[in-house]
Amino acid sequence: MKNPKKQRARGWKSRSGIRLFLGVLSSVIAGALLLALGLAALLLYMNAPPETQTGFSPENPAWERGVAFEYDEASPAAKSALVEVREGESSYAVGKRLERAGLIKTRLFWNILSRLDKSFVKAGTYRVQLPATQIALRSTLVEGRQLLFSVTIPEGITLKKTARILEDSGICGAEDFLSAAADRALLDEYRVPGKSLEGYLYPETYFFPGMFPAENVVRAMADTFFDKLREIAPESATLTPEELDDIIIIASIVEREYRVKDEAAVMAGVFYNRVKIGMALQSCATVEYIITDIQGKPHPRVLYNRDIEINNPYNTYIIPGLPPGPISMPGATALDAAFHPKDTNFLYFRLIDEAAGRHYFSRTFDDHIKAGALFVKGNS
Repeated sequence: MKNPKKQRARGWKSRSGIRLFLGVLSSVIAGALLLALGLAALLLYMNAPPETQTGFSPENPAWERGVAFEYDEASPAAKSALVEVREGESSYAVGKRLERAGLIKTRLFWNILSRLDKSFVKAGTYRVQLPATQIALRSTLVEGRQLLFSVTIPEGITLKKTARILEDSGICGAEDFLSAAADRALLDEYRVPGKSLEGYLYPETYFFPGMFPAENVVRAMADTFFDKLREIAPESATLTPEELDDIIIIASIVEREYRVKDEAAVMAGVFYNRVKIGMALQSCATVEYIITDIQGKPHPRVLYNRDIEINNPYNTYIIPGLPPGPISMPGATALDAAFHPKDTNFLYFRLIDEAAGRHYFSRTFDDHIKAGALFVKGNS
């Protein structure tokens, strides 16, 4: 017969052990929860934006360090920041710079995010609205939601001046742009027979991200040019590259010569009339191109005899026929004029009203020399 006292003792010990186990378990769970809550609170704290961005002041935005703040006049607090991610730069290097600039509290959490998410930050320039959490900031840089810069390429500008505008706007390097525009593979792709895409990049307002590859910039401008050309002159599609190049050269000269829109087609007609009879084009614009783009001198307002006697293939005063290539980026008016010139018997034109931009057109040289001094179109 079993002893009832021993049975009660074993039952009590069993229940006591369970209670002890449950107590320990609840303590462990409570501790883990507290630890998790503490860790979550710490991560939330590190993820939260700093109260103030103290790294750079409005007087010293230090964009050269890759971060610049934008401010409202009515508030001392920064409303946004421009963040630059350089080509080949690691996420960790970006985090270090963001911490130094005061955009993030600590790069420890930034590095944790970088380890958890293997996505690379993408090169470019970004505008970040402040305040911004680290997660939101990293998402912007990883997804590549770059800031687009507006850049206007004016009609009649040259390739070299376009390169300077793009570099000054932070789009791409001037030398990189010029190299891409002269790349033989790219020229062959667009069926351009010359040494560069001078004349084949459409003057327009473009929106590019910062530090955009120069080849992509060139392609965008060349694609726009040929799209516009198909609209203006559908017949251009049937021309050989050499035939098209001749017309683009005329258009580039007209662009630099005309000032009043209704005179553009008349000027184009003058140049074609001269080509037909083997007469020199005698374009002031080609001489100006030599002086400014080839010789690198300041833009002249008036041309003198010493200028029109410069020995250069682009000097259409001393060398009959077309110059070796276009001298500017023609816009819609000049392109339309070159493809649809006005049929006249004029062989000469001269600026007679500088303020109004009006020219005097004539058939004979005697009439021409009565019109006055030579002027060139203003610098673009």
